[in-house]
Order: sequence, then C-alpha cells, then structure tokens
Amino acid sequence: MNHLPSICLPALRALLLSCALAGSWPGLAWAQPAPVLGQGPGYHDPRSPFKPLQEQEGVLSWSLLSSVTTKADKTRLIPIFPAAVRALDKKTVRVQGFMMPLEPGDKQRHFLLSSVPTSCSFCVPAGPEGLIEVRSKQPVRYSLEPVLVEGVLAVLSDDAYGLFYRLAEGQALAYKP
Repeated sequence: MNHLPSICLPALRALLLSCALAGSWPGLAWAQPAPVLGQGPGYHDPRSPFKPLQEQEGVLSWSLLSSVTTKADKTRLIPIFPAAVRALDKKTVRVQGFMMPLEPGDKQRHFLLSSVPTSCSFCVPAGPEGLIEVRSKQPVRYSLEPVLVEGVLAVLSDDAYGLFYRLAEGQALAYKP
C-alpha cells in the first residue's frame, strides 16, 4: 500500500538509494565529511535557528531508531534492525521531530517527521533512519518548531520506497522542550 503522494515517493526513494550507494548526502558535502549510512539520524546544521532535539523521558529516542544498519543491494537498502527496535513494531510510541509536509496547506494529516530540521527546501534532512512517515487521525498544524506525536509504530523491513518507519493513528500532543 502506498502511503506517500505518488509524486514524492519515487523521488524520495531514488534520493535515499542513490545517497546510500554513493555514501554521501547531497547538499552536505560542504558541511561535513560524507556520513556512513546507518550511523546517525541526520545532520543538524549549526547555523539552524532551531536547537537540536533533547531526549525526553517517555519519548522514543532518535538514537535508538538510528541504530539500524543497512546492507546495500543492487536496487535497494536492506535494513538490519537491532532487537530493541524490532520490539517497537506495532507498539504505541511517542516521538518528537520536525515536520516535512507531504500535502498542501497549513494542516497536515500525512507528513514526514525528521530528527533534524530542514535546512534546504530541496533536500531530505536525514537518511531513512532519521525519518518517520506519519498518518494522523486529526490534522496537525504545520510548524517549523518541533512537534510531539503519539501513534502506532511500524518497523518496515521491506518498504517499496526505502522508508524504515511509519506511524499510524497519529495524534499531536503538546510539545514541551
């Protein structure tokens, strides 16, 4: 079942796969050495006006989600999830992050949640280990500030678009940094 808009998914999949196979992320070469896939949730640009997320009790840690490693196949990435991540599959979790809208408008029912803020409107800020596709019950007002969402997490071992995580039945909660 396709969850992302048909225009976004092929581009996202191609970007994630090409970056993984090339060992670098576009637009970041000037800022840091090429990251190793599976080694982190994304790059927080020090020039960003937004502070990096701080871990919070009761909120799923991006460091845990990014502990996945990958093996590159000819046409896709094969995620290898640690047991602690696999145990989260089909569990209700809370996760904080930055919204990347997938629909027009200021209220979103379908968006990506990123571990780091977007610093370029044409770039994906993190690899698949730093993104969660979210489907919310009620529309969530788009914000550049971090949001807190609760829902049922799916750990995806063979997603057609290269995503590793999906949150269903999402509900926005009051964010307290």
